[in-house]
Amino acid sequence: MTKIYRLENLGCANCSAKIERKISGLKGVTEATVNFFAGKLIIETIDDLEETSLEIEKEAEKIIKKIEPQVNITKV
Repeated sequence: MTKIYRLENLGCANCSAKIERKISGLKGVTEATVNFFAGKLIIETIDDLEETSLEIEKEAEKIIKKIEPQVNITKV
């Protein structure tokens, strides 16, 4: 399953790389990509279960807020 999010107010490319690495390491995530210039996050997950997807989404938001507290996250 692929989920796309808009990351508004993303501050720096280095922080984007940190976010990408940490989200990629979450259980159930096969790939995470942050495009700093477009302000987008794409998360690829193993299965299509909505429950698993919601857990990953919550964990990803925690990671983003810890690294870049001012970022607003919205689904695309």
